Amino acid sequence: MKDLRYKICTLILGMLTLVSCNDDFLDRAPSVNLTEEKIFSDPILAAQFADNAYNHLVDEYARFNTHRGITGQAADEAVSGNNEVSIRTLTNGTYHDHYERGGASLNDIGDIWARSYAGIRVTNKMLSVIDNVPWTVNQSPERIKGEMYFIRAFLYFELIKRFGGVPIADRVYDVNENIDFPRNTYEECVNFILKDLDNADKLLPTEYNLSNVGRATLGASMALRSRLLLFAASKLNNESNDLTKWQKAAVAAKTVMDLNAYSLQATYADILNVPSSPEYIMIKVRGPRAIDGFLLDYAMSPGSGGAQGQLNPTQNHVDLYEMKTTGKPIADPTSGYNPQLPYANRDPRLAANVLYNDLPWQGRKMEMWSGGKDYLSGNVTYTATRYYCRKMWPEPYVRNVTGTALLNFVFFRYAEILLNYAEAQNEATGPDASVYAAINQIRARTSVAMPPLPTGLTKDQMRQRIRNERAVELAFEDFRWYDIMRWKVGPEIVAQPMYGMNVVRNPNGTFTYTRELLPASMQKVYLDYMHRYPIPRSEIYKSKGILIQNSGW
Repeated sequence: MKDLRYKICTLILGMLTLVSCNDDFLDRAPSVNLTEEKIFSDPILAAQFADNAYNHLVDEYARFNTHRGITGQAADEAVSGNNEVSIRTLTNGTYHDHYERGGASLNDIGDIWARSYAGIRVTNKMLSVIDNVPWTVNQSPERIKGEMYFIRAFLYFELIKRFGGVPIADRVYDVNENIDFPRNTYEECVNFILKDLDNADKLLPTEYNLSNVGRATLGASMALRSRLLLFAASKLNNESNDLTKWQKAAVAAKTVMDLNAYSLQATYADILNVPSSPEYIMIKVRGPRAIDGFLLDYAMSPGSGGAQGQLNPTQNHVDLYEMKTTGKPIADPTSGYNPQLPYANRDPRLAANVLYNDLPWQGRKMEMWSGGKDYLSGNVTYTATRYYCRKMWPEPYVRNVTGTALLNFVFFRYAEILLNYAEAQNEATGPDASVYAAINQIRARTSVAMPPLPTGLTKDQMRQRIRNERAVELAFEDFRWYDIMRWKVGPEIVAQPMYGMNVVRNPNGTFTYTRELLPASMQKVYLDYMHRYPIPRSEIYKSKGILIQNSGW
């Protein structure tokens, strides 16, 4: 940890220029270096320093290598049409080979470690001085203190979600102090986070005015507790299946539900694209942006050119969407699924999340067949699977035209809480009426209207239906990869053959569909030790044996 050092010099603090964004409260920091005395003797500068902590939270979906690939691409949700080194090492599971080479970084590993501890440093400093700042009636020190506890908790959660137990640094350290700490246990980290969230609960408001949308609220703190305890109860962190951990997770989710402050948005297709929603618990609003960077080089619009699509949904993912008419999985011979009409009468969330052949799109229909404008042009393949990710490319965005749609980063939304509750309650007590109610509420969303789950399911059967519901409802929103890790099912899901869809347009205008195995370069490796990430080797080396690497790496 020596590069992170927790160096806050006693004389100088560099105020970081804040990342450009649309949150008003994150657009106020000076870009010059100021002395510590100057910053914390001025309540406006002190508040700006505190706001900087938000910029260390994960707030974008593309993260494994800046713009190429995300957790969905690493899991079974999608593959990449690009075969550059970062994609190869990600697919092969050889993470160390890439993130230490030539300055490149698998951002979900090295960057998360560095940015999380940098953010923790900011929160620790703010908490150490907050009672000495000469606040005025224009600031809210109690709220700021609550935000610092929440952000520190969130950053530690992001670390333990990936790495397991990590070193806990809970104060400002002098430049001459030894900060080569051993790792705390996962359980110690969970308890530390819970303590911070307990403090945050007492200090955070329930809501803000429009200029402060995106700040932590009481609901956000409670939602983070729900997510934290769900992960703590899962197999990766609860090998003995201690049911009391599942009970605590269920209670945490139910507490958010009982606030009666949130509800499901009626429309699902624009769940990431509205400025406000009754479903949003905490979001980062992303205003309209140019069709470049994240959108063009990562999400990739139909026919955007080159074998560059980074987020091509797999047939494995498409197969998870049930039949709308019967509510049954397509593998069930009584479901009504027709392989030659593969998208007919499917869960409406399929069309909201995935662009497939013959689907209406921007005034025309998608052409995924060989020679169709959205699949192939000459020798250039646009999508490796014949699918695009519609959720990450809102329909109002048009290629080469500045778009007008939002694409928010959602930290927490209410559907996740219902899913958290259903999973935890099912594991704790079995599929009681409250489990059915939570899942069926999501399925009954006005624009989805899927049939309720069949009664009489066993705990195991309900577990599979809940996991499938998470995969569909939260598709491409940064959940699937970490769910697979915490369930310890990577070899059963990620390491299985990855498929796409071959589409042939017949002379009479009909189509023939054939599920096809993707090339070897798109098949993924997932071994048991990959349920946790490797701690960056640079941190291991600097600690001189104090920081112990995760098993297998």
